[in-house]
Amino acid sequence: MPLPFTDQADRDLSACVDMMRGGSKTFFAASRLLPPRIRDAAIALYAFCRVADDMVDLGDSIERSLKVLHHRLDRIYAGQPENTVEDRALAVVVQRHALPRHLLDALLDGFAWDGHERRYETMEDLHGYAARVAGSVGAMMCWIMGPQETVTLARACELGVAMQLTNIARDVGEDARIGRVYLPLQWLRDEGIDPDTWLLSPTCTPALQRVVERVLQEADSLYKQSTAGIAHLPRDCRSAIMSANLIYAEIGHQLRRSGMDPVNQRSVVSGKRKLWLLARAWFRSQWVQVQRHQPQPLAGIAYLVDQCQLSAQTLAYELALLPKPPRIETMLTIFERLEMQRRQAAGQRVNRFMQ
Repeated sequence: MPLPFTDQADRDLSACVDMMRGGSKTFFAASRLLPPRIRDAAIALYAFCRVADDMVDLGDSIERSLKVLHHRLDRIYAGQPENTVEDRALAVVVQRHALPRHLLDALLDGFAWDGHERRYETMEDLHGYAARVAGSVGAMMCWIMGPQETVTLARACELGVAMQLTNIARDVGEDARIGRVYLPLQWLRDEGIDPDTWLLSPTCTPALQRVVERVLQEADSLYKQSTAGIAHLPRDCRSAIMSANLIYAEIGHQLRRSGMDPVNQRSVVSGKRKLWLLARAWFRSQWVQVQRHQPQPLAGIAYLVDQCQLSAQTLAYELALLPKPPRIETMLTIFERLEMQRRQAAGQRVNRFMQ
């Protein structure tokens, strides 16, 4: 039975909500559909991820920032979090859900790759990056919701990867203006684009649009594939995850509708459109069905899923070692025996009195 949040934890969560509201509006909108037992954990998780990302991006030294973050995780998993809102809140989540540490370590690895401005030669390489910065979050959300099977975790990771690919397609121009390129270098060269030359003067050309379209198509494929995992989630969590799926996919659709120019404009899903997608997600989530034949996990996320399975097996083993509560039949037998002994003792007292 999960432990209730204390008054201090409630205050920490309120502060985390403020962080979320000022950050990812799509994530915030979808999180409002989660049941309270999951929403609190999602908020705490998001707050720590947001602070960690800012530390690496804005800090003076990437290595120093990562060292501090790993130390903070050490403290969190030891049950002695630093005296910050996000660390205290995450410590409660870790304690309540036995959240695997390797998922947060993977996230920090992705932040390190960002900090070092790593580039990705192929789409498979890009999958590895997206698995760390977004697939890990999908796996953590899935773990918190309950299902810890390979299929469900794989689909959750793939949804995270799809979202990250959408972000990459949408933010081509913004990334280029700070000297970064996340598009697969091989695809750029296939279209006659030299990445370093293009970064000197980023422009939107038909060749670039074809590369962006390929990224969006890969994302669309993963959105479709990840939908199969929603049927494995608790019923009260399905609409929130379906909403995240549909709203993020809509960013790509909007990019296409607006002329496929991610260099000079940023595609945004309107509030009105989000409301419509939220309603559509609720309806679709009522009808999702478990699929008998599921594809193998994406290669880039396989290590996350495999280590989650090891964590689940370890947790199951530790629970098996705990003293088992007596079965109801055994308890009833004990109660009946105690009642019989009580009556016999009462009868003996009456006999002594009569004598």
